[in-house]
Amino acid sequence: MASKNPIELLNIIAFDGSRHFLALPETKSAYYVLLLIFTLWGAYPTACVSGFLEFWIDFRYQGQKFSINIQYGEIWFFVADSSCPEALLCKVAKHFDRHLSVQKMP
Repeated sequence: MASKNPIELLNIIAFDGSRHFLALPETKSAYYVLLLIFTLWGAYPTACVSGFLEFWIDFRYQGQKFSINIQYGEIWFFVADSSCPEALLCKVAKHFDRHLSVQKMP
């Protein structure tokens, strides 16, 4: 279920120049997150690395390179080009938030 609050994008620039733009709680398995990429029309995975304590997924969407890192109970989203349009980041963020966020009971 999607959160009722608007999504606030993060603007954390990593050493490699990528932008960490979203963090969500890990509510589903890494393989479920991988499958969600296919439900974002036009997106496709390019790499998937599974480790003992973390999971990395790379994908392309609308000409941009994205990465997802799953570890320590969180899912972090990155875009390689830190100047990626905010509208595109919002679209990606809303897609994953809709499927991964837990709606709190009133």
